[in-house]
Amino acid sequence: MASIAKAAIVGISGLVLTQDEAALFAAHPPAGAILFRRNVDTPAQLRALTAALRAVLPPDAPILIDQEGGRVARLRPPHWRAHPPAGAIGALYANDPPAGLRAAWLSGALIGLDCAEAGISVVCAPVLDLRLPGVTEAIGDRAYSPNPQAVAALGRAMAEGLLAAGVQPVGKHAPGHGAATVDSHLLLPVVDDGDFDAGLVPFALNADFGWMLTSHILYPALDPVRPATLSPTIIASVIRGRIGFGGVLASDDLAMHALSGTPAERAAACLDAGCDVALYCPGDAEGNAAVLTACPALTEAAQQRLNRAGAHAAACRQLLDAAALSAERQELLA
Repeated sequence: MASIAKAAIVGISGLVLTQDEAALFAAHPPAGAILFRRNVDTPAQLRALTAALRAVLPPDAPILIDQEGGRVARLRPPHWRAHPPAGAIGALYANDPPAGLRAAWLSGALIGLDCAEAGISVVCAPVLDLRLPGVTEAIGDRAYSPNPQAVAALGRAMAEGLLAAGVQPVGKHAPGHGAATVDSHLLLPVVDDGDFDAGLVPFALNADFGWMLTSHILYPALDPVRPATLSPTIIASVIRGRIGFGGVLASDDLAMHALSGTPAERAAACLDAGCDVALYCPGDAEGNAAVLTACPALTEAAQQRLNRAGAHAAACRQLLDAAALSAERQELLA
């Protein structure tokens, strides 16, 4: 197996790692893999899948999943716990801030325990976008609040819960998806408002996170041509600059319809713009091969960021009583 990971994280097609996928990963090792509902059936199946991935991925390569709670959850009952959406925790925080913060931490810890048990090391949460009126429900109750300080505090609490379970959190979607009026899964949102300060606050107050995901949004006041994921200006001056983020910067899913071009072209463009890794999620053989063939190796800086994020999560891990934490959260949210 080649030893130098490519600057890409990719999905896989189904419930098992196929021979063709294993051969591709051996020839062009991705920096990691990301799992979706199509990859999840039972706890035993999922543990076997993550073990198979670890056997072919580079050492300590991250395995990611979207497990926010609410409607964005790849692990679901009856085999895994149901988790409340961020909006429910934000509503609790609005009435009782200490209880809301505790509920956010508990959800992070419980989600982290579920994922760690399955062999998953990175959870793509919390959402640090604002929940604003009159915009797309693509975010909606995935966000905690319209208040930037509340979002920042609750996002940090959830992230600390994930870390207590030994799992790495990912803040999303920098520099902010909250003002978008269309869903970037379907179309390219354009946010014309030149005042980005409020939306940047939750990201800036959590700039020490190990990971963040970009947003596929065009901000004409910052870059009139390229959406954030593909914009050297936005990544350098806003995400790395004004926000001050120094961790692993991954693109949002490059297969989303907000972007144009082939998978390989999109991957090259996001890396050229300053992303550390290109995230390509559909798990199709042709797309994975194109992205992994086209992507260069991880830069030394990106590898160091990955190493730091993993080491920090390992250092934060605690012994947790899942049953007690679950009962406490249930009482808080009753």
